[in-house]
Amino acid sequence: MSPTYVVLLPVKPPARGKSRLEGDPVRRRALAAAFALDTARACLVADSVESVLAVTDDARFADELRAAGCETIPDGVAGDLNESLRLAAAEAHRRWPSAVPVAVCADLPALLPADLDTALASASGAAFVADQDAVGTTLYTAPYDAFTPRFGDRSREAHLDTGAHEITGALLTLRRDVDDRAALDAAASLGLGAHTRLALLG
Repeated sequence: MSPTYVVLLPVKPPARGKSRLEGDPVRRRALAAAFALDTARACLVADSVESVLAVTDDARFADELRAAGCETIPDGVAGDLNESLRLAAAEAHRRWPSAVPVAVCADLPALLPADLDTALASASGAAFVADQDAVGTTLYTAPYDAFTPRFGDRSREAHLDTGAHEITGALLTLRRDVDDRAALDAAASLGLGAHTRLALLG
């Protein structure tokens, strides 16, 4: 029987997110929020995902995430993404003890549920998906008792150093995170989610 997963979705308050995108702060906030909502929606409808637990200190945006179908908790440790994810994994284990935690970056506006399902079907033990540049990481999963994410600078290398298995394959929409306009254009070529398309019209 295939495992089911709880997605841990770390969401920086949109007002502070995506500083490398051009435009006024209101537009950047709208895009950051849209990226997270589109990522959440794709995760929620993936066959292998039981629930999505968003981790954010933005109370107003937490309401939007709950309206979209997510559960939410505040950041466990401000400024320490990996420790916050470990605490989120503990909370997920308490709520969904039979599910495996999987951390997914919240800036994947082109994410298709099929790519997420394909990646998780290939996961065994600790595993991760590298970003399009093969430098960062967009997904990390491991059983709860072995969950040790290493997001941050050169996280692909850091995850390899822990012995985590790198999930290969195209997985184009899962690898395409967005930090700047060039990446947003590349994501658009794959097909953006509804929230991001709407935000770009604003």
